Amino acid sequence: QVQLVESGGGLVQAGGSLRLSCAANGRTFYTMGWFRQAPGKEREFIALISWSTTFTYYTDSVRGRFTISRDNGKNTVYLQMNSLRPEDTAVYYCAATTRFSSTQSEYNYWGQGTQVTVSS
Repeated sequence: QVQLVESGGGLVQAGGSLRLSCAANGRTFYTMGWFRQAPGKEREFIALISWSTTFTYYTDSVRGRFTISRDNGKNTVYLQMNSLRPEDTAVYYCAATTRFSSTQSEYNYWGQGTQVTVSS
């Protein structure tokens, strides 16, 4: 059983930066993904990274602004978010899957989420 705990959320002004972390309770040979859910909207995929860190993939709305990375020695995945916009306001979740996929239903383990609020 993999347990994931996100941290690093908070309130930031538009144009600012935040770095989210997702710590796993053990070594995870999984693809790790970040998702977010804004108020009144469905949860959406943001980014993923393969276990080897060789492959990453981003949704169009964050590509060039967000960077996903991982430190397997620390069992931690990161999401560096730059040039934040008010529309980035959401609860951010990390998740793990044995597949290389951006499809939510293929992620087996989820964190509890961390709130990111971007003020204009």
